[in-house]
Amino acid sequence: MNPFVYCLNTSTIRPTPLLDKIRIAGQAGYTAIEPWNDEITEYIEHGGSMAELKKAVAGAGLRVVSVIALHGWVTAEGPAYAQALEECRRRMAQAAELESPYIVASPPRQVVDVARAGNRFGELLGLADELGVVPSMEFLGFVDGVNTLATALAIARSTGDRRATVVADVFHMIRGGGSVDDLLMLKGPELACFHINDVPAAPDPRTQTDADRVMVGEGIADLPRVIANLRSIDYHGPISLELFNRELWTQDPLEVVSRGLERIRALVEG
Repeated sequence: MNPFVYCLNTSTIRPTPLLDKIRIAGQAGYTAIEPWNDEITEYIEHGGSMAELKKAVAGAGLRVVSVIALHGWVTAEGPAYAQALEECRRRMAQAAELESPYIVASPPRQVVDVARAGNRFGELLGLADELGVVPSMEFLGFVDGVNTLATALAIARSTGDRRATVVADVFHMIRGGGSVDDLLMLKGPELACFHINDVPAAPDPRTQTDADRVMVGEGIADLPRVIANLRSIDYHGPISLELFNRELWTQDPLEVVSRGLERIRALVEG
């Protein structure tokens, strides 16, 4: 039995219009989608509506499992922090309208105090009571501060909130100097969403950027071990294909996401 939800992160075919991304994800056989707040906002500003977006998601046989992302919530002070929280509320409200259970809380690029980040993350979790969508702590392997799963998990657990979760990613675990075995420090319910991709051998994985990610099965990451580790921690959530590869952006989007799903299924279902 497959315990995972096959999901498309819309960055994988970024130049494609949002409604087309939704249609293509459904056509390819995904059951979930993970859009970005910025593209939702752009769609609305160009005459679309949340009602139309919800209808498109349902019509494609999909559900929204996560939305990306919240920014500016760790380091801002005073009026800037109030403004950052208001923007977080707006983004969380978008996610809630799409009935997403989670929204990604992205860290800043600079070094941050973990205790402070934990307090601020706890405040974001407090907004979940008001808005009905739960922030999930992200780590980014290429930033100076929250760049490992261990750090993101420490921030989440420090809140003492049973809803606190993290988002993990093949690329970011390796880019941050860790390994895919970092997943073993988690309990399954602590992982809100898992981003799958692959990492090329060159340039040095510790120097790579988002754009260096490659299609599942075309890099050096031990992806069978990733799936084994997810099973080991009893994770039952989304496996979301997330790439920012500009070469893939020039290709037929249906072919790209279909190939991705085929590779993921081969890993999961053998």
